[in-house]
Amino acid sequence: MKYLFYVLVAGTLFSACNNNNVTENKSLGKFFEQQGVTGSFGLFDNGKGTFTVFNLSRFRDSAYLPASTFKIVNGLIGLETGRITDEKMVIKWDGVTRAVDNWNQDLTMEQAFRYSAVPWYQELARRIGKDTMQHFLDTLGYAGSAGKAVIKDNLDTFWLDNSIKITADEQLGLVKKLYFNQLPFQPRSQKILQKIMVQEDNSNYILAYKTGWGTAENGHAIAWVVGWVEENRHPYFFALNIEDPNPDADIPAKRMTILKGILKELGFLEGKM
Repeated sequence: MKYLFYVLVAGTLFSACNNNNVTENKSLGKFFEQQGVTGSFGLFDNGKGTFTVFNLSRFRDSAYLPASTFKIVNGLIGLETGRITDEKMVIKWDGVTRAVDNWNQDLTMEQAFRYSAVPWYQELARRIGKDTMQHFLDTLGYAGSAGKAVIKDNLDTFWLDNSIKITADEQLGLVKKLYFNQLPFQPRSQKILQKIMVQEDNSNYILAYKTGWGTAENGHAIAWVVGWVEENRHPYFFALNIEDPNPDADIPAKRMTILKGILKELGFLEGKM
């Protein structure tokens, strides 16, 4: 069978897809149906080395624009190259008023990540430069399932315009390697990204993720949530992808409703693990 989660195969514990470590949970489809979307979800139990997957073929084989999930890699490259000193470094607002109020101000890296401020990360990409950005994409093998990710004349939009695409499989592999400092970046750079990905931290769990939202060539909305949930100091890595034929739908609400519904169904977020 085809290799599953191939981004992680080199130097880690993954090998071929087999019935011993992959469970397809079709019952999770109800969370997508309730929101009127299609999609896929995968969760890796790091302790047991097992996967729980909904819609395996889409999760493993279908690639989509990364949208703002690319802020993970963009931030790592910015830190590694010194274009960003740390999560508190400010890039000043360019004075252009945009529809998202939180974007219309000077922002630190940490704030820009939380607000998913596209203009901030576009400026970071320009500071990194095309050749350096391409070098790191090649080193990572980023979005390699759909062929080599090549930047053309779109340095500040290539993750938004469907010119590169990534699978949910690859997204899960990326965040797992980030958590364990296994990406080809200095540990300091990875630890900063680990820190700013944390969205919820309480006595029961830590939930860390990055969202993404863009438009596919067919006009459908494509959205992501990729990251990890940690309970009792045990990490579980996940990637959620959804597709909505209505690009004007409330995508942020839908993707978080689906994510939290699935995680609770699997026993997370309630102090039970």
